Amino acid sequence: MKSRREFVKTAAVAGAGLAANLGLARKAWSQGTNSATARIYLDTRRTIGTVDRNIFGSFLEHLGRAIYEGIYEPGSKLADANGFRTDVANEIKTMGVPIVRYPGGNFVSGYHWLDGVGPKEKRPRMVEKAWNSIETNQFGLNEFMAWCKTAGTAPLMGMNFGTGTAEQAAALLEYCNAERGTKWSDLRREHGAEKPYNVKHWCLGNEMDGPWQIGHMTATQYGQIAADAGRQMRAVDPSVKLIACGSSTTFMPTYLEWDREVLEQCYEYVDAI
Repeated sequence: MKSRREFVKTAAVAGAGLAANLGLARKAWSQGTNSATARIYLDTRRTIGTVDRNIFGSFLEHLGRAIYEGIYEPGSKLADANGFRTDVANEIKTMGVPIVRYPGGNFVSGYHWLDGVGPKEKRPRMVEKAWNSIETNQFGLNEFMAWCKTAGTAPLMGMNFGTGTAEQAAALLEYCNAERGTKWSDLRREHGAEKPYNVKHWCLGNEMDGPWQIGHMTATQYGQIAADAGRQMRAVDPSVKLIACGSSTTFMPTYLEWDREVLEQCYEYVDAI
């Protein structure tokens, strides 16, 4: 196994090489049809590695009609007893979507999961600051877990690292994965979910390098918070897979450098970026 610094150094060199190659490719393309023809040969007998099916996963966010009227529409003739749109759930099951990330997206950086659990009549209506809307919180964590079973997919939980804290992230994990006998696992049981959800994959925030993001921060700041959350979360459940935020896009001025610095801070505590 590579040390953190060996890995980061290799990744930086590989990233620089990729960027250079992309630059050469753009230059060659810009020269027009007079350029030499490129040929690609595929050797189907040569296997490099196994494709992780989770790359075919999908994503849900409290944005537009994705949740309300999308997967969740109580009162619709297409909805089941839980209010889940059966046509949408059946399509996802037919497609074989292996994993779905929730609840965002930019939305998650201002979202507090406690607002979306418990009796629906007691859940607060909130001004949602990422997309300038009103969030009713009628669809939350427990509804999402039930929907995943209906749609035959696994949950990938996103966590609030914008206005949230590492302690709140660990509390959310405890709510989902602890059996019983603790503050947050007992609260889940009060909310009608006796058995733990055993969520394995967790996203540590969303696009934290973007100035558009609620709680935007530097790579060093984010990496330190991700490391703290990783330590606390693994104390609750050592089996979880933690995913740190990489750079949002190649057009960011901090592209590649962001990933390097984040990994400098939290490499020992995360499984992917």
